[in-house]
Amino acid sequence: MFDEVLNSEILYLYDCKECNPNGDPDNENKPRMDLLKEKVLVSDVRLKRYIRDFFQNIKNRPVFVSKVEEKTVDATDRFAHFIAELLLKDENYSEKLNELTKGKEISLDELAQLIKYKKKWDIISTKDFLDYFIDIRLFGATLPIKDEKRGSSITYTGPVQFIWGYSLNKAELIESPSITSHFAGRTKGEGKEGGAIGKDWKIYYGLIAFYGRISGNSAKKTDLSSNDVKNLDEAIWKSIITETNTRTKIGQHPRFYLRVEFNDRETFVGDLRRYVDIDKKEGLRDIGEFKLNIKNLIEKLKKFKDKINKIFIKKDDDIVIEGYEELKEEFKDKIEEIK
Repeated sequence: MFDEVLNSEILYLYDCKECNPNGDPDNENKPRMDLLKEKVLVSDVRLKRYIRDFFQNIKNRPVFVSKVEEKTVDATDRFAHFIAELLLKDENYSEKLNELTKGKEISLDELAQLIKYKKKWDIISTKDFLDYFIDIRLFGATLPIKDEKRGSSITYTGPVQFIWGYSLNKAELIESPSITSHFAGRTKGEGKEGGAIGKDWKIYYGLIAFYGRISGNSAKKTDLSSNDVKNLDEAIWKSIITETNTRTKIGQHPRFYLRVEFNDRETFVGDLRRYVDIDKKEGLRDIGEFKLNIKNLIEKLKKFKDKINKIFIKKDDDIVIEGYEELKEEFKDKIEEIK
């Protein structure tokens, strides 16, 4: 029986201190910026990558949009590799495996190559494909799959979508020093080691706000479950800590998460970021220098109270939120604090 997923809207805030939240490779890897408003930007693709990496690295769950054995591959290769894994480990597919290999022992890579140009949906079911990859159930995918000598494309519209994130404050770039890297064995000339010179672009501080939406109607098409959504709640919060352990990304921390679940598959409020603000927007360097105000958000949500099923929340201890206790009191029969 289908596990019904209802509409949800997400407000997610995390901060970045002395780091580069989302570099632009076409602009010296500088942090992406809205230059007119002096706000730092973070793409939805960047956020989804954190979430996928969390599922793969921390939860040990396979994700479709990933490397295969540390190699970047296209969708056709990834799909073939997945089918090979499934056939080798799932006894339900033993007959298909024997049919393809003619009963011979074969390695995973060899089987993947054998499958690569076969009609893949003749080998496996779409249900097994969706069951295997949580990122397809969440975010969907367009699969440009090669079948035999022709190409085909299969599209799954992801029920979970995010708009690009932006900082609620005016973000300032740290003046970038030149950095050098030297590698043994890389030579410029006789007996000289080669090196590279680049810029180390970072911002002083940014409080990033994301808005996301979960569509109950689209959830039916990817078999997204309510348990998947709860796993998403965890992944969004924790991934910004576990998957930012590089010299340009360290310094990011989750501060506030709110997911409003409605009691139908029709209701949406709209971009929840419009109803929150901070009391200081310039010259910020730390989480303790401002307060987040969510009182307008509470007033907006009151108008949808009869449409709200639950409100899932999580708050970091270091952020001061005006209206937080009021939110819990106003929706006390609907609030569920995420552990």
